[in-house]
Amino acid sequence: MKWKNIPKDIESYWGYIYEITNLETNRKYIGRKHFWRIEKKPPLKGKKNKRHFKKETDWKEYWGSSEKLLEDIEKFGKRKFTREIIYLCETKWDCAYHEARIQFEKEVLLKEEFYNGIINLRIPAKKRKLYK
Repeated sequence: MKWKNIPKDIESYWGYIYEITNLETNRKYIGRKHFWRIEKKPPLKGKKNKRHFKKETDWKEYWGSSEKLLEDIEKFGKRKFTREIIYLCETKWDCAYHEARIQFEKEVLLKEEFYNGIINLRIPAKKRKLYK
């Protein structure tokens, strides 16, 4: 099953917030995934700094990290699920922040209709200017 709402210019985005829906039970999962990861390679001869490369992740084949969701995918088959990109993120920080924001807004921990069992809140303060 392919993703719905894939942007034509994924190069412009770091990642996305997604919703996977079980068409048999209508249960959902809200999560985040990055299009890219940074790969580090040793410095060139005579240089000190490592080289950084942007490499595409396995996002096209990704089905979430919830054990219960993955069990249901195995049980019902991938054709009984939809995968939809619901929010595009320009930075890694945006992905972390907006995933938690959407999960709280939808109350994923309080409703049985969601597979989510945890909300990850390791989000540093966004860099901002301080005014006197």
